Amino acid sequence: MAKVIVFYFSATNTTKQRAEKVAQKLGADLFEIHAAKPYSVADLDWHDPQSRTSIEQHQHASRVAIKDDLPDISSYDTVLIGFPIWWGIPPRLIADLIDHLPLDGKQLAGFATSGSSGFDRAQSYLERTVKENNAAVQVLPGAVLNNDAQMDAWLKQLNLN
Repeated sequence: MAKVIVFYFSATNTTKQRAEKVAQKLGADLFEIHAAKPYSVADLDWHDPQSRTSIEQHQHASRVAIKDDLPDISSYDTVLIGFPIWWGIPPRLIADLIDHLPLDGKQLAGFATSGSSGFDRAQSYLERTVKENNAAVQVLPGAVLNNDAQMDAWLKQLNLN
């Protein structure tokens, strides 16, 4: 049985709730990612083109720093990363997380919550970020997990048990 850790970023607790369920189903450890500079309500206003997240998400190849308090992942086989989808892709701090994780020899998969986007662009983003880090990691298919049925189907597809 694979040893799994679930990292997640959640601005509004939606992704947190889904990450907790994923971790519970897998008997995995859970770790919350925090931005080094926390997001305010105004920062998260996606209707405002001048909000912090609007600006960050439109700066291609940019990174948003995370709090550097990550756990040792050397004993894990599989790393799952949960996040909301913003403008079709993960928040820019997910790239910074991947930059900081020693992923060689591990499996990695992302999952997301989303009001309207699918996972295709998020999957490409994760694969590209891993490639930028030259990590020898197997990137598994990710999915949008807005409900238990989507979560159960994805976990069955991953076959981590």
